[in-house]
Amino acid sequence: MFAGVMLALLALFNGLDGIAAIVNSHVFVGNVSLVLGDLQAFGWLMLALGILQAAAAVGVLTKGSEAARWFGVAVLGLNAFAQMFFIPSYPVWSVLIIALDVLAIYGLCVYGGPSADATEQAAQGG
Repeated sequence: MFAGVMLALLALFNGLDGIAAIVNSHVFVGNVSLVLGDLQAFGWLMLALGILQAAAAVGVLTKGSEAARWFGVAVLGLNAFAQMFFIPSYPVWSVLIIALDVLAIYGLCVYGGPSADATEQAAQGG
């Protein structure tokens, strides 16, 4: 549940960040320096990642399936990687998002699978 909510929250953050970058909002003041591409390209990337994260959050929160969990892990990993390119312009925001990505990945990997009791019962044949 925690990781699904974190996925949804990060999807919201990335969606807002992406829309702000696409429309050249006043949020991005001064000379924005990106490692690769321009501000609008970064905005489209963040918006796409936000949509993918929202889809993963829906899958994790409704079905709780293994595929949704691992899709969430993959999208969060891509997002953390993409945020590294934005560090020169907004270091605090980028590092905060990377930290939240890692926290959500941890939640999906450690607490998202079958419970220990169910695994133990399956191993015992019951």
